[in-house]
Amino acid sequence: MKPGHVWLHLALLGASLPAVLGWTDPGTSRGLNVAVEESRAEESRSFEVTRREGLSGHDGLPASCGKKLCSRGSRCILSRETGEPECRCLEACRPSYMPVCGSDGRLYENHCELHRAACLLERKIVVVHSKDCFLKGDPCTMANYARLKNVLLALQTRLQPLREGDSPQDSASQKRLLVESLFKGLDADGDGHLNSSELAQHVLKEQDLEEGFRGCSPGDLLRFDDYNGDGGLTLREFYTAFQVVQLSLTPEERVSVATVTVGLSTVLTCAVRGDLRPPIIWKRNGLALNFLDLEDINDFGEDDSLYITKVTTIHMGNYTCHASGHEELFQTHVLQVNVPPVIRVYPETQAQEPGVAASLRCHAEGIPMPRITWLKNGMDVSTQMSKQLSLLASGNELHISSVRYEDTGAYTCIAKNEVGVDEDISSLFIEDSARKTLANILWREEGLSVGNMFYVFSDDGIVILHPVDCEIQRHLKPTEKIFMSYEEICPQGERDARQLCEWVSAVNVRHRYIYVAQPALSRVLVVDVQAQKVLQSIGVDPLPAKLSYDKSHDQVWVLSWGDVHKSQPSLQVITEASTGQGQHLIRTPFAGMDDFFIPPTNLIINHIRFGFIFNKSVPAVHKVDLETLMLLKTIGLRTHGCLPQAMAHTHLGGYFFVQCRQDGATPAAPQLLIDSVTDAVIGPNSDVTGTPHTSPDGRFVVSASAASRQLYVQEVTLRGEMRTLYNLRLSQGISDVAFQRSFAQSNQYNVYATLEAQPALLFLELATGKMGELEDFKEPPAGPARPWGGPRRIVRDSGLFGQYLLTPARESLFLINGRQNALRCEVSGIKGGTTVVWVGEV
Repeated sequence: MKPGHVWLHLALLGASLPAVLGWTDPGTSRGLNVAVEESRAEESRSFEVTRREGLSGHDGLPASCGKKLCSRGSRCILSRETGEPECRCLEACRPSYMPVCGSDGRLYENHCELHRAACLLERKIVVVHSKDCFLKGDPCTMANYARLKNVLLALQTRLQPLREGDSPQDSASQKRLLVESLFKGLDADGDGHLNSSELAQHVLKEQDLEEGFRGCSPGDLLRFDDYNGDGGLTLREFYTAFQVVQLSLTPEERVSVATVTVGLSTVLTCAVRGDLRPPIIWKRNGLALNFLDLEDINDFGEDDSLYITKVTTIHMGNYTCHASGHEELFQTHVLQVNVPPVIRVYPETQAQEPGVAASLRCHAEGIPMPRITWLKNGMDVSTQMSKQLSLLASGNELHISSVRYEDTGAYTCIAKNEVGVDEDISSLFIEDSARKTLANILWREEGLSVGNMFYVFSDDGIVILHPVDCEIQRHLKPTEKIFMSYEEICPQGERDARQLCEWVSAVNVRHRYIYVAQPALSRVLVVDVQAQKVLQSIGVDPLPAKLSYDKSHDQVWVLSWGDVHKSQPSLQVITEASTGQGQHLIRTPFAGMDDFFIPPTNLIINHIRFGFIFNKSVPAVHKVDLETLMLLKTIGLRTHGCLPQAMAHTHLGGYFFVQCRQDGATPAAPQLLIDSVTDAVIGPNSDVTGTPHTSPDGRFVVSASAASRQLYVQEVTLRGEMRTLYNLRLSQGISDVAFQRSFAQSNQYNVYATLEAQPALLFLELATGKMGELEDFKEPPAGPARPWGGPRRIVRDSGLFGQYLLTPARESLFLINGRQNALRCEVSGIKGGTTVVWVGEV
């Protein structure tokens, strides 16, 4: 029998007693269930509490205690004499009345007191799972004692009923007042102590009910609940006897803000105090954390504190704590997570001729938002500002309107916030282009001659497009050979009059290779960016329909349908994708999926551990370990009636956004929010509908769809709170969206969106809600949406520092200059260019 089962047995003995005003006692169900749960938890975690405290370094414990295991009732400390870790008995236990019997025949107030006594006495004392130490051969059993107290309260209720006009109170307050009045009635001399004589007098007054006590009398209150053994009961001991819980929380403690740096651990301590305080329940997004097997939140300590190890940005947000059974009194802890700055500069190296303009850009992310400063050869450039040298976008861009030879140098971008600093160098060389200097050599070796290009996969092969010059730099025709197999890029079919290519999905692998799927040929091509050639083909299951690159594990996921009816879907993984050769193709055990989702990385979050797969006819998403490719758990969506259609993620607060499928003429279902800390469904994302898209830094969420004329813009605050910025009414649905960093404001983004059936391109400033349209585009690709899925009319951006966007028309490509917010040019003669990949600096 496990610890705490004795209480369950005693509860059954007293189960027939009527509950007075809904109150329970140590012998009744609620109090005993709490005792059962806590005793189980205490038995299983006692060793772990001491070990984890040593590992975490809380309470001043040295890291050397991390490997020192101490018995229950003791903890590890560093000896002042020897400097070595040693186990010492606990100085005190948290007050908690959940009595247990010890093998020494004593009744202990809780498990901690029993183990502490064993440590102090250097004796083995174990929990005795019987009623012996409670009963001790006396005729007044625990069950009858519980009945006695219920009868005493019932009598007191009759003596002092709730009078008409009295303000109603909660049951806990009513019980406290009732017990106080009973104490005052028994305290004949008014000295604040009940002695045996005063208790015996009460029995004489209630002789007609003596038989109902079944061997117990009020005098037994002294035997069972006189904890200090002084022969009298104080009001506090009387409260304990009748399990009157008195809780308090000062107004200034109702909200507590804690700030911790990412990667460290933190402890949240509940300020709800009081006598006989039940165990503390911690919640996040309304879900109790105490009973979940969480990796980073898995120990609540001796004082019911919440321990979070290795804090990340997904942990930010609100946590509440309250005593079990007393949810009306709760404390809110706002956990803020600080992140040291992480920066990128662009370009790392550039060579310019005298007289031209040059820009050096720096992008920084961190919490709080970092402050950016620039140095030139170690000197602060802010003292050198002029018409020629200026800072744009709140200091994120250093612009030189007309470069001179003396502008050559190393420009250091420094980003700093309260928790750290980061820096990087952008080098500028001013040289005559006719001279073959070091600057020219570096320029070529950096690969800028093949990087910063759009790779467009069209009906007529692969087009490599230079956005600055608006020219096709290279065109790989369908007849060109694959380097390793000598097959044609797009072999001609037996009945094909023309040799057309068919593409469906492509991914950029670290700006080295592009993986692109050819569904009709059941293969994936590998394009070498540096050589601008197709390197090899990889045979996959029939009809590959979607590719995604898992940068954290350097693998490409390939979803194949099997046939056009999706009757035999399969998921395969290409490992070691960035090597270009020697990859391995792994078949996963997953079957019956329609789609999958791998969260993107960014500057702050550079490693992703989990992905999701789902079937659009099953109301659930399945969590997968990206490293082992094993299914971890299923998150059910049935209670919300949601069939998943698409997903998005933000690391701020750890939200997953799930777009639910819309059937027929029924109204679109709101998105669902999933908490990545608990893997639990929080509920609807307000009234937001449509496909969610998150900005690269995770701060903005834009939701829209081809079937709706609504566009929703939400922001995730640096406290991990969701708030809706605005909801825009459009003339028609949105086909696709792309984010671009603002050139006017730091840490802001603009959005470009293609309309489903019109050639115009929508422009939106997220910070202000200012919206406009870019026109003079030609008709979008004709016909219905592509059979392989995805948007009918795409728009692609040019990366973190890019200023160009691309969208296809029926027989041409349109380039947009995002800095000027204007149409750049049209490149004609390209059909079916609906699969596009941007490749940055190589």
